[in-house]
Amino acid sequence: MSSRPPAESPRRFHSEPLVVVLRHLEAALVSGTASIEVPDPDLGPGRYAGERVEGGLVHRPLRSWCDLAEGLSCRLRTPRGVDATHVRLTFEPLGAEAPWHAGGGERTESPRERYGSASDFARVRKFEDAGFLLPWLDAVGRLALPPGARVLDLGVNRGDELAAFEAVEGVRFVGVDHSASALAEARAAFPDARHAFVQADLNALPADLGRFDAVVSVGTLQSPGVDDHALLRRLVQEHLEPRASLVLGFPNSRFRDGEVVYGARVRNLREPDLSLLVKDLSFYRRYLHQHGFRTYLGGKYDLLLTAVRGPASGPDDDAAS
Repeated sequence: MSSRPPAESPRRFHSEPLVVVLRHLEAALVSGTASIEVPDPDLGPGRYAGERVEGGLVHRPLRSWCDLAEGLSCRLRTPRGVDATHVRLTFEPLGAEAPWHAGGGERTESPRERYGSASDFARVRKFEDAGFLLPWLDAVGRLALPPGARVLDLGVNRGDELAAFEAVEGVRFVGVDHSASALAEARAAFPDARHAFVQADLNALPADLGRFDAVVSVGTLQSPGVDDHALLRRLVQEHLEPRASLVLGFPNSRFRDGEVVYGARVRNLREPDLSLLVKDLSFYRRYLHQHGFRTYLGGKYDLLLTAVRGPASGPDDDAAS
């Protein structure tokens, strides 16, 4: 007969302040996965976090528990019902960051294939995550593109973000990337002959690219080795039509163990540090304002800077700066 002591039951919470729950989880997670029992979120719809219901329980929204898990660098498993008032929440510590954040990952054919079809990065489908997709659709929705618009995508990879433009009649894509295998996937996804996908370095764009009605780039401009300030100047001066627009995505997240974690980080810092991101965004906005653009900043896991020229296109325009 085993002499192992019975497993300790998860602690049950009722109306304790969230900081008390946090401190309990921090201590419990030192030993690995931790579970707690909390008032069922579904029994308190329309209430604010911390608001008590009859019986003295605090039914915090599930979103609040998701935020707590993210802040603790954990995965929140699916809640399980315990009884008529409580559910069990299990917090599982996340593993290491995705290797490409540190410049690692598989080297398939050459450094150009670090983000190619056989790389660790190729597993990510950002636009299958609502935290990426919804802000992206909002940003693209600000662009009043004419029929037959030419759209330039810098760092196109396999072209996932281009699907948002397919409603534009006769739209024509030109995608630029240094990965041959990723470009092959983009060509397969958009086989129409009016689209072109070009293998090139963003620091040395082909001279014959021409001018475009929109330029987009998601998570590429801050890549090591890219002179993003010079690239922006060249785009504005050489590749934009008079009423062209841009949507530029700046990473504000990291990937850990298959999960996206909010907040830009610099190496050797555990907590998010948005200072470099804010500095870059300030330069971009200032430069674009000087060249007649109105800018909008949105997004979550990618901060999306949208810049448009021409007459106001919607009720939000008065709020632009």
